[in-house]
Amino acid sequence: MTIKDLQIGKSGIVETVGGEKVLRRRLLDMGITPGTTVTVKKAAPMGDPIELLLRGYVLSLRLQDAEKITIKEIQ
Repeated sequence: MTIKDLQIGKSGIVETVGGEKVLRRRLLDMGITPGTTVTVKKAAPMGDPIELLLRGYVLSLRLQDAEKITIKEIQ
């Protein structure tokens, strides 16, 4: 499952961060690292981008980038 598949209000724990070298480095620099808990807060009217809550701050992320991050959903 990826962050893109997570529904609004649901949370998950990051398992892997993929993507090309530059994208992967950018995601890691923004705090999206394995073991981090992320919650989908809301989505833009057309569904892209989505707003995530992680490490005490809010981050907007394009769906194209969100599908590169695998997570384990928290029940």
